[in-house]
Amino acid sequence: MLGSLRGGGPAGRAAGDASRVGDIVRSASGHGRADSSRPVGRTGYGARMALTSTPEQPLPVRTVSRAVGDWVHRLGRVWVEGQVTQLVRRPGMGTVFLTLRDPVADVSLRVTCPRAVCDAVGPALVDGARVVVWGKPSFHPGRGTLALAVVEIRPLGAGALLARLEQLKATLAAEGLFAASRKRRPPFLPAAVGLITGRASAAERDVVENARRRWPAVRIVLREVAVQGPLAVSQVIDALRELDGQPEVEVIVIARGGGSLEDLLPFSDEALLRAVVAARTPVVSAIGHEQDAPLLDFVADVRASTPTDAAKRVVPDVGEQTAAVAQLRGRARRVVEHRLDREERRLADMRGRPVLAAPARDLARRSDDVAALLARSRRCVHHALDVTARDLVATRARVRALSPAATLDRGYAVAQRSADGAVVRDPAEVGPGELLTIRVAGGAFPAVVTED
Repeated sequence: MLGSLRGGGPAGRAAGDASRVGDIVRSASGHGRADSSRPVGRTGYGARMALTSTPEQPLPVRTVSRAVGDWVHRLGRVWVEGQVTQLVRRPGMGTVFLTLRDPVADVSLRVTCPRAVCDAVGPALVDGARVVVWGKPSFHPGRGTLALAVVEIRPLGAGALLARLEQLKATLAAEGLFAASRKRRPPFLPAAVGLITGRASAAERDVVENARRRWPAVRIVLREVAVQGPLAVSQVIDALRELDGQPEVEVIVIARGGGSLEDLLPFSDEALLRAVVAARTPVVSAIGHEQDAPLLDFVADVRASTPTDAAKRVVPDVGEQTAAVAQLRGRARRVVEHRLDREERRLADMRGRPVLAAPARDLARRSDDVAALLARSRRCVHHALDVTARDLVATRARVRALSPAATLDRGYAVAQRSADGAVVRDPAEVGPGELLTIRVAGGAFPAVVTED
C-alpha cells in the first residue's frame, strides 16, 4: 500500500534505489558499495564488462549467466523496503525463505535470511508485514534467478506508517478528493448492490444477512478478494472496476472486518483511493469498526462505521417502509374522512333550512303570490288600454276638427295656382287670366281669374 507514500527517511530512499536493481542488471551500468547507513549508489563499469557477440558468434548461456552474476555481485548491499509474502520456516533449517513484494508495482524479489535474523524481529514476522531489509543481491546462474541475502530486518514502525498516511491524506485533501460536494448519494432502492469483501468473511455475512433481512428481494453481486496482504490492492481495484462497469449495479460496498494498522493498509493505498474517486457508481466504505479510519472512508461517497451499518445505508428496511406506507395511508384516510364529515355537516345545515325543509309548501305560497301578481298585472294593463283608447278617441276628434277637410265640409274652399300648386292667400297673388284649382269638400275644379 505505502509504495505510493515512499519518500521519507534514508530507508525510503534506499528502498527507491533498491527497486531499480532490475534496471541496473538489465543495463549493466552502475554499482557501488553501501554500508548500513547509506543507500547504494551507481558507478559506471558497464563499458568494462561489455560482452561482444554476433549472430554468427553468439554467447553461451553459461557465459551470459556468469557475466550477469558478476554484475549483480558488484552491486553490494542495499536497504530495501517491501511487504513480506510467502514466508517459509522449514523445521530444522537455519535459513528462512520469503518473498519481498513491492506494494505498488507488480514486482517481487526472493529473500533468504538466517533464522536467527528472522526470529530477532519483533513483533514476529508474518505475511503482509512491512519491513526494511539490509542485504546483498545475488544471481544464481544454475537457476537463472535473482535473490537477496538479508543480514538485518527492521519492521516498519506504526509511527512511520501513520506519518506517511497523514502525508497522503493531506495531499488528497488538497486535491479536493474529500470534499462533500463531490460525494454522491446512493439510490433509495438500488437494482443491485455490488459487494467487495473477503472470501467467506464475517463482513460478507454481516452485509448480506442484514441487507436481505431489511429488504428480502435485494440483489447482491459479490466479488470475493484478498482484503489484506500484497494482493489486496490490485484485487480490490479490479473488482471495483468490474462492478462499476455493470449498469445494474447502482451502489458498491467495500467491506472488511477490523484489524491492525497494517491489516487495513490496503484500504489507504493511493491507487485504490483514486480508483474509488474515478468510479461512476457511488461507493460505500465499510472497513473495520467504528474506531478504524482508513483513508478509503474519506474518499468514499458514504462512510459506514461497520459492515452491518453499510447494509442499513444501501437498502431500506421493508418493515419501516411498510409502516411508513401504512402511516401515510392512515393520514390520507383521516384527511378524506375529515373532509367528508365537514361536507356532510354543511349539507345537513343546508337541508335544515326552511326553504329545503318543506319546499312544496313554500312553492304553493309563492304560486299564490305569482297568481295574484299576474291578475293585478292584467287589471293594470286593461285599465291602461282603456285610458289610452279614450285618449285616442278624443285626439282623433280634435285632429278631425282641426283638419282642412273639416273646414271644407263647412263650405270653405281652397284656391291653388295650377302652375305650382301654391295656396292663394291674397287676391294680389294672382292676376287676370291665371288658371287656378279650387278645392271644395266634394273635390276640385278649375277656375280662371277675370278682371272685375
